[in-house]
Amino acid sequence: MNHNFVHVVYFWFKNPDSEVDRKLFETSLRKFMDASQFAQTKFIGKPAETPREVVDNSYTYSLICSFETKEDQDKYQTEPPHLVFVEECKHLWEKVVVYDSLGI
Repeated sequence: MNHNFVHVVYFWFKNPDSEVDRKLFETSLRKFMDASQFAQTKFIGKPAETPREVVDNSYTYSLICSFETKEDQDKYQTEPPHLVFVEECKHLWEKVVVYDSLGI
């Protein structure tokens, strides 16, 4: 399977030390990833605490997804599990940054 489109999302929580917020987010995100028809790679992560000048460990969670095509990623954006996840969790984050890349 060819993964030509990579979607990387970083989330900064309003209350990053809240175990309740983390549990809600992780549960909702896993439910979304399990139900996504389009995401191939489905990596959920936390900062690795690698203290180097070029590393940003300030985020709360990361999500890395890959897709066969940009069109599949476009469909992922509007699929119902994605919309449910955003609705359930958007109150938790103060900032979200996305990096989308096409393979070369």
